Amino acid sequence: MSIPAGHSRLSRRLGLGDAVVIGLGSMIGAGVFAAIGPAARAAGTGLLVGLAIAGVVAFCNATSSAELAALYPASGGTYVYGRERLGLFWGYLAGWGFVVGKTASGAAMALTVGAYAAPSWQRPIAVGAVAGLTAVNYRGVRKTAALTRVIVAIVLAALGLVVIGALFGGQASADNIHGLAVGGWRGVLQSAGLLFFAFAGYARIATLGEEVEDPARTIPKAIPRALAITLFVYLLVAVSALAAVGPAALASSSAPLATAVRAGDLAALTPVVRIGGCIAALGVLLSLIAGVSRTAFAMAADRELPASLDAVHPTYRVPHRAEITVGILVAGLVLVTDLRNAIGFSSFCVLTYYAIANAAAWTLLPAQRRWPRWLAGAGVIGCVTLAFTLPLRSVLIGLAVLATGAAIWKMHHRRRRRR
Repeated sequence: MSIPAGHSRLSRRLGLGDAVVIGLGSMIGAGVFAAIGPAARAAGTGLLVGLAIAGVVAFCNATSSAELAALYPASGGTYVYGRERLGLFWGYLAGWGFVVGKTASGAAMALTVGAYAAPSWQRPIAVGAVAGLTAVNYRGVRKTAALTRVIVAIVLAALGLVVIGALFGGQASADNIHGLAVGGWRGVLQSAGLLFFAFAGYARIATLGEEVEDPARTIPKAIPRALAITLFVYLLVAVSALAAVGPAALASSSAPLATAVRAGDLAALTPVVRIGGCIAALGVLLSLIAGVSRTAFAMAADRELPASLDAVHPTYRVPHRAEITVGILVAGLVLVTDLRNAIGFSSFCVLTYYAIANAAAWTLLPAQRRWPRWLAGAGVIGCVTLAFTLPLRSVLIGLAVLATGAAIWKMHHRRRRRR
């Protein structure tokens, strides 16, 4: 059953420009500042192929998400789509994977803030960033969109300086970009899975479905636009960084773009890169807290999560209890995990989430489609392939977390039936 576009418990205040900006803020910077190092370690310069593969899979997911968001313009994203198209369990599994995986993403972004700001104070700074941005989201979605717009502008300017420093610092060479199949196709696919972490933010637009004006028109336009801009920026920055220092230097660095700029004659730009890395991660973290809290809010309304999270602030019209809870969980995870593990585990859970989104889109009728059905099928195959070529530790932890969620759902619904 479709959810009427005019029905919303939250305030519809986001236009097309706001939606595109929130999508950009969810993606721009995450892959370049956090995932490019692990991707280079997995595939060398083959990460460029991996980036293209991740972009294709993300496009398939984007078309599926856009079709479904236009039909079901409610908070919760694939949690709602899975319930409506595939059944209660699949919706729950998607929501569980999103909440857990994106909480790990939030921790990864908070740790990135700390790493670029002051490595010796990484975790305290990360916790402070989570607390501050949770407070911003608490004040209302317009505050979120306004701050995100500023962050995106600053990050794009910083990445422009990265490209200038890397390409024109005197060290760039085409010889550094060779051997695209280093690490074999498994390595390339693994890099694609890790880099997918950077693209997953476009669905943040869909999870804010109850706060977008005219969602049937706005969301299908906003998602592909945000994705296309992000892919172009990522390719430009990745090629520049590889040309400047080669894949080995990127793989061994905790701040790969700073390494690429520092190697040339324009090393004075390095502090700007560090500031850009900080702000980029802050932008992603801001939107992550907003997106995860909306999914938790939607699940709580259906009593799939504690009912106390199903609350809307009387003044700010946001799911304030869900936002505070998500902030506390992200801050706690910051204290016990590291960046690489957080990225791999998050990618596995989020790829599962999008596999379910594509499966839901596969069931749409021809009149409900905006893109060919085969894109949804390709999205399922792509998501499953990338998920199971991630590092083994990430796959095993991801499977364990999903199995735990499935067991909780089964026990919960068994009690409901008995009542």
